Amino acid sequence: MDFLFPKIYPILDSSCIPAEGRTEFLKALGESLARAGVTLMEYRNKVGTDAELLADAAILRTAMPRPNIKLILDDRVDLLEISGFDGVHVDAGDLIPSEARRLLGPSRIVGTFGGSDALVPGILKEPADYLSVGPVYSTTTKQTTKASIGPDGVRRLRKQAGPDAVLIAVGGITLESAPLVLAAGANAVAVSAAIFRTADPAAEFRRWLDALG
Repeated sequence: MDFLFPKIYPILDSSCIPAEGRTEFLKALGESLARAGVTLMEYRNKVGTDAELLADAAILRTAMPRPNIKLILDDRVDLLEISGFDGVHVDAGDLIPSEARRLLGPSRIVGTFGGSDALVPGILKEPADYLSVGPVYSTTTKQTTKASIGPDGVRRLRKQAGPDAVLIAVGGITLESAPLVLAAGANAVAVSAAIFRTADPAAEFRRWLDALG
């Protein structure tokens, strides 16, 4: 997959989407993020119905059109084509990356979990475009039993992965800590609550973009 990953990878979790006025909220959010310069975003909905997921996806895809914006669907390889999104993120319990790649072909983005204390054994042999690593700090938007690894953990994983793997650091990263995480070897930082639980997510994303490039 020939795609240059930006330094900021926003993850829109469904817990950040209000039930009341959902359609209008997502339309306004997507359009404002597109204007703010978002080029990659993941939509994560682990509790909604397929109908809700696809309805949300349709609104986001219209508001954040191809080819300038890549949208990633969490978990649901089976719904990728109908969603109109550009790739998937698969974790433990989902399809393995090689199976997702077989089903989706070479042109889709496939990401997966790469490790916390150490890289997942054999993960560098998987046909994944990026590896998420962490949690770097404690997180409020995704349940995990893994201990935080901090920037030193990111540095350790970069050493194990070598220079070519795309590592996206996840978990509790703030604008203040993001430069430390990037300097430790992450290609990008994934951000959920720090952007989407603010009064103006697009303006907050722009603040991150101005600071990190």
